Amino acid sequence: MSQPGILELISFGSDGWGKALLAGAWMTILIALAGYTIGAVIGSFGAWAKISGGRSLRIAADAYTTVLRGIPDLLVIYLFYFGGSAVVTAVGRLLGAEGFLGFPGFLAGSLAVGVTSGAQFTEIFRGAFKAVHAGEIEAAIACGMGRLLRFRRIIAPLTLRHALPGMGNVWQVVLKESALVSITGVAELLRQTQVAAGSTGLPFDFYVIAGAIYLMISTGSGLFLRRAERHFSRGVRRG
Repeated sequence: MSQPGILELISFGSDGWGKALLAGAWMTILIALAGYTIGAVIGSFGAWAKISGGRSLRIAADAYTTVLRGIPDLLVIYLFYFGGSAVVTAVGRLLGAEGFLGFPGFLAGSLAVGVTSGAQFTEIFRGAFKAVHAGEIEAAIACGMGRLLRFRRIIAPLTLRHALPGMGNVWQVVLKESALVSITGVAELLRQTQVAAGSTGLPFDFYVIAGAIYLMISTGSGLFLRRAERHFSRGVRRG
């Protein structure tokens, strides 16, 4: 029997793996988006703590960024998955359940990716805020803007403008980190690729296909982020 070609392997027919790979790619995007959003929220609070928080908050934020940037992302995923499973199992026993209760892999992966990317977001937002010229904030104060209006009209847009390049880099990292979530059993792209490779005995072919899909997702999202950078940089003179 002849070896099937690439088009046959990724077809959507009964013998093709197109549907499984497409579903895995969609799950990869969902995990990346969830982790990215969680990380941005954590990073916003972390940056605020470092800029405007008291001494204890600054120490806590520094400890958070130091620890999370210093340990492997895979270890963080393991901690969330097995730590969450231990908590869920303990609660289940209190309610009368028996045996091991697993923590949802999607939730564990999203939280782990979010917490790790949050450390990067913290530094990105802090640096972006520091890049805002003090004179622009002083001008807003002189115009009588309140704190919330000043944040909405001046600080947030200018900080976002400076942060966007770094945010784009974090997205690319988060997208690659989502592949690590496969160890929790979530049927994302890498997990589906492993199943397909094992079922067909064609690991090289399927891993090449997976690499191409990751590259398409990365390239497409990169184009979107560059467009966002141009949008928020309107009116800025480029040297």
